[in-house]
Amino acid sequence: MNSSITQRMPVTTLDEDAWDDLLSFIEERRVIPIVGPDLLQVATDSGPRLLLDWVAEKLAARLNVNTAELPEHYTLNDVVCWFLAARGRREEAYVRLRSIVKEANFVPSVALRRLAAITDFDLFVSTTFDSLLETALNLERFGGAPTTEVLSYSPNRIADLTGERDQLQRPVVYHLFGKLSASPTYVISDEDLLEFICALQSEHLAPEKLFHELEHNHLLFIGSNFTNWLARLFLRMAKRQRLSDPRDVGEVLADNHTSEDSRLMAFLQQVSVRTRVYVGAERFVEELHGRWQARRKPANAASATGATGPARFMPPSREMPDHAVFISYAREDLAAVQLIKAGLEAAGITTWFDIDRLEVGDDYDRKIQSNIARCSYFIPVISATTQRRHEGYFRREWSYALDRVRNMADGALFILPITIDATPAADAVVPDRFKSLHFSQLPDGEVPAEFAQRLKGFMRQGSS
Repeated sequence: MNSSITQRMPVTTLDEDAWDDLLSFIEERRVIPIVGPDLLQVATDSGPRLLLDWVAEKLAARLNVNTAELPEHYTLNDVVCWFLAARGRREEAYVRLRSIVKEANFVPSVALRRLAAITDFDLFVSTTFDSLLETALNLERFGGAPTTEVLSYSPNRIADLTGERDQLQRPVVYHLFGKLSASPTYVISDEDLLEFICALQSEHLAPEKLFHELEHNHLLFIGSNFTNWLARLFLRMAKRQRLSDPRDVGEVLADNHTSEDSRLMAFLQQVSVRTRVYVGAERFVEELHGRWQARRKPANAASATGATGPARFMPPSREMPDHAVFISYAREDLAAVQLIKAGLEAAGITTWFDIDRLEVGDDYDRKIQSNIARCSYFIPVISATTQRRHEGYFRREWSYALDRVRNMADGALFILPITIDATPAADAVVPDRFKSLHFSQLPDGEVPAEFAQRLKGFMRQGSS
């Protein structure tokens, strides 16, 4: 692969060719951001602070640490080490730290939200214990609904990706060094970090699917605080081969300290020439987001002028938003339903369907009934599959929709049947009430502009 992102020596910016290569790889979903603490700026009473610096100060006060005995710019590790040397209980530090972070309830920074808004990223690796990245993703992509999948590693509890990356239905945040907890299962000290790094290098303790993705994809280390040898070790661990060996993928290190570390820069220049360095984590995210948006503008302009293009599917949130359009379908028709959702939401219509298809039970059934009772419209998807399946949970959903219609005035519009194949409306195996309604044709799930506009008109009338 002749790519400027993977062949040139480390410099402290990216040229136009490198940016073009990077954005192309991002569009192909071949890039994984690894988010470090220097990207986590939070708003405190004393002004903007990096989260871990603020946490170190608060934890020192909570644990009665004598900060006069600490370095001038002390770290969380300094606080923990002093506390342990004073015979403090190790477990107490984790409990207190969890309370501090939970009570603060910080919101994600602009930079973190910009990174989360780049929807071509589907897998993020976090080297911190907080939930700010997860919150940013939920805010930017799901209106704040808790939809992002979160996984966390610890040496005694090996969590791995639940499936192949190309089958992910939701964005994933993987906390490589553990996630905030009252238990000592995440990194807050250098000793913790050493234990996690050693465990991650063990053949039996490494999350194999995650490391396969790290090995075979380009990596963006954004806001990392890795020092010289830790940076070298982490790169080698992620790539699972000598860094000087020929390889098709590279890395960008975007932070404020790597370029000032002459020994690390010399190492990268001599050994890992596929690694690029960019000065400034937040500045990198701002430029990346701006360039990514600019590349999407032609597609957005085509949509505005009526031109059609492939709509990107974003999975539904776990909880249905208020007044969403409920889509009822047979499992075999999921691909078409994903297109329907993408097409309608591109037109500004919020939709929801159950993507998990949990086992039927009382709790699940109540959830579906409740969602149908408060959705704005109900779309049953009719197909060769529903013709063939005379039993299925989708038929129970249809029944719940009819129950709601019985409480509506005559002529009230609620059920909007669609067909996604050549199934004729007259022969559809559906409730008799459905047959009196107009069936719209959405072949293979493609949403015609007139259907979307008609539905938007119905929703405007319903809200007026």
